[in-house]
Amino acid sequence: MKKICSILIVLLLCIAFTGCSQAGNQSATDSGTEISQSKSDGEEDSSTEISQGDLSSVDNEAAEQPTQSLAGSNTEFDLEKGTVLLNNGIEMPILGIGTFRLSDEEAENSVYWALRDGYRLIDTARIYGNEAGVGKGIQRAIDEGFVTREEIFVTTKMWTDDYDDGDRAIENSLGRLGLDYIDLMILHHSEPDSDVGAYQAMERAVRAGKLRSIGLSNYYTPDDFDRLVEATTIVPVLLQNETHPYHQSMEMKEHLKEYGTVMESWFPLGGRGNTQTLFGDETIVSIAEEHGKTSAQIILRWHLQAGNIAIPGSSNEDHIQENYEIFDFELSEEEMQRMSDLDRNERFAGY
Repeated sequence: MKKICSILIVLLLCIAFTGCSQAGNQSATDSGTEISQSKSDGEEDSSTEISQGDLSSVDNEAAEQPTQSLAGSNTEFDLEKGTVLLNNGIEMPILGIGTFRLSDEEAENSVYWALRDGYRLIDTARIYGNEAGVGKGIQRAIDEGFVTREEIFVTTKMWTDDYDDGDRAIENSLGRLGLDYIDLMILHHSEPDSDVGAYQAMERAVRAGKLRSIGLSNYYTPDDFDRLVEATTIVPVLLQNETHPYHQSMEMKEHLKEYGTVMESWFPLGGRGNTQTLFGDETIVSIAEEHGKTSAQIILRWHLQAGNIAIPGSSNEDHIQENYEIFDFELSEEEMQRMSDLDRNERFAGY
């Protein structure tokens, strides 16, 4: 009887050991499944292993064929940092200094003062005739230790007369600005007969490291915008159009969402000859009084909260500083709605 009991005990122990082993294997399998699923959800790993040599090949190909098209990209403004992430993964300041109609000397001083006061976005254009002055202002600020080149985001534009030789136009702008690269170059106007070739020149410059980002200006209909996009490779990171409380560019902004392209406003305060029209608007004045701010500051704050990069131009040192002091308050939803209700789809400029 004792012998039989001993045999039964041994059998029971074997059965128990086998069950534990199977459970352990099952647990390991489940754990492995969870890990694999987690990596898949995070898109951190691929089920196909890539050797270091293959990885280099992939990186080189990406560098040779940069594509900024990220439909549905997150283009929300970070109002604390004062930046937006463009659809090519580059961070851009959302408030800058414009230099339209400034002489070389005025542009140099305005850019210098702006960089000293905290601005990091500079906007110029070949047709403004002041790229050299802008470059001098940038160098002054760097020499005096206010900024480094890497902290500054420089934008210029290719004029329509230069579209037939875009490669040379890019080199000329680099030379006048005194820079090794330009953060953003924009085609200044729609020109269906020649703008595709000019844009392709900018694409080549991106691949060569001379331009970091490219975009468009003064394309006011979805069809015109799509015409160029469909004929080229790199989707514009930005569209710079006349945009302000009386012309809020809602149709184009809605269309740009498809491409992750950001709207930037020229004439954000209405432009010379029209600023007082906006500054005296009863709604804007009322909101300004509620916040203890100027009408200009209310309009610029509205731009940022509405998702418009703003580049107010000025040669006045005090106004440049005033325009930057808009990060210490916020418009309420009700105030933003009141501003939205001002839209008349009315442009001030004819170009």
